[in-house]
Amino acid sequence: MNGIRLVISDVDGTLVDLDKQLTPATIAAVERLRDAGIGFSLVSARPTSGILALGRALDVTMPMAAFNGGETFTSDGTIVGEHLVPADIARDTVAMARDAGLGLWVFANGKWYADDADGPHSQSERRASAQEPVETDDFAPLFDRVAKLTFVSDDPAVIDPLATAMKERFGDAATIALSQSYYLDVTARKANKGVAVEMLAAEAGVPLSAVAVIGDMRNDLPMFAKAGLSIAMGQAPDDVKAAADHVTRGNDADGVAHAIDTIILA
Repeated sequence: MNGIRLVISDVDGTLVDLDKQLTPATIAAVERLRDAGIGFSLVSARPTSGILALGRALDVTMPMAAFNGGETFTSDGTIVGEHLVPADIARDTVAMARDAGLGLWVFANGKWYADDADGPHSQSERRASAQEPVETDDFAPLFDRVAKLTFVSDDPAVIDPLATAMKERFGDAATIALSQSYYLDVTARKANKGVAVEMLAAEAGVPLSAVAVIGDMRNDLPMFAKAGLSIAMGQAPDDVKAAADHVTRGNDADGVAHAIDTIILA
């Protein structure tokens, strides 16, 4: 044992497999954590609606975090904290993404709004968020209640420069990160996984040095920087793996279960 008392996992690309499902091996490994007296929680870019069922399946009893830390909720779905995107940044980033031709998703008031309900990755998001999108071309009425913006493109030549431009313009006032290679997320400045890990650790009464985190994308880097032990998934980008203390198997090979058994409980 290495002194870890709390494990916090990302969801997509990490906890669930390529079909967005929990595997029996992962469920059993989390149970072994609990048997060892180690807490377990989740932090994800997903909305609360897309995390609750996973928390219940894994018998998570402590708070969890959605929208990269923008929303904190209890195991029964009660929202206990939120950080909203400033309205002017919501307006301006939507305009930039629209001009660049990306798909537009806005998460506000507990709902998912999309400019195209059947656009790229919408079926995957239906599974991930456990809800249907509300199709609209007019996001302006939502700008003062935005928990997260997601801009969608499968073209790295489009989404990567946009991410850079948004970081240069708004990086001091918002958190801007790729949660997947095709999802560019904008959340409040305090809505990042590093702040979320600090909050979850404090809630559990566990020092950050006794926290292990597992993730696969660049939006996981802030929590890698905070935790005492960081573990990257095997399919993660090279810079994410380089920032981690350990690298486990991919999410298509029960990487979280492997990390629990060979690193955390070893």
